[in-house]
Amino acid sequence: MGLWQRFMLIFKSKANRALDAAEDPRETLDYSYEKQLELLQKVRRGVADVATSRKRLELQIQGLDKQGAKLEDQARAALAAGREDLAREALTRRSGLQQQIADMQEQLASLQAQEEKLSNAAQQLQAKVEAFRTKKETIKATYSAAEAQTRINEAFTGISQEFGDVGQAIQRAEDKTAEMTARASAIDELVSTGVLEDKIGTGKDSITAELERMASERDVNAQLEAMKKELGPGKS
Repeated sequence: MGLWQRFMLIFKSKANRALDAAEDPRETLDYSYEKQLELLQKVRRGVADVATSRKRLELQIQGLDKQGAKLEDQARAALAAGREDLAREALTRRSGLQQQIADMQEQLASLQAQEEKLSNAAQQLQAKVEAFRTKKETIKATYSAAEAQTRINEAFTGISQEFGDVGQAIQRAEDKTAEMTARASAIDELVSTGVLEDKIGTGKDSITAELERMASERDVNAQLEAMKKELGPGKS
């Protein structure tokens, strides 16, 4: 596969993914329904146009029938008046009208057949459009419910994560509180035993305090021996 072919394949795949993410099936269904309604309206206009042509042709035939009847009456009257020539002319015109009527009757039959065919097609198409509309609304309702359920699940997932973080925070807070409580208890114990007070008052540890006590005791004993010597043997 060439570089350009690979590029086009990647581009088409990403474009298809983007279009799929942006597509809302409810909008697509509504658009399809609108197109079907437009088609149905065109068929109905076709039926109306054919019906109008048929009606116009029927009126023309009725008019020619009236003219033929009038010419027949005129031929009878002319013949009764001894004007066979006028009677013949009237009947000749009437014959021409009858030929026109026959041609129009054929056109009328063709228009009637076409009108019936289009009417049946319009009825079938309307039934299909109505069925599609019902199916469309059902699918839209199902999709909306699924979308709402998905959002609720996503919200619950987010809440669960938040609760997990909150639980960790609470655990850390409890651990810190327990640690501080233990330290406070330990300090209270040191204060009650005097250990902490000695350290705070003198700033010396127990070994240093013991060494100083022994030094002080030796000094006292030395001073006491010196005093005994000054007083003599009988003064002790």
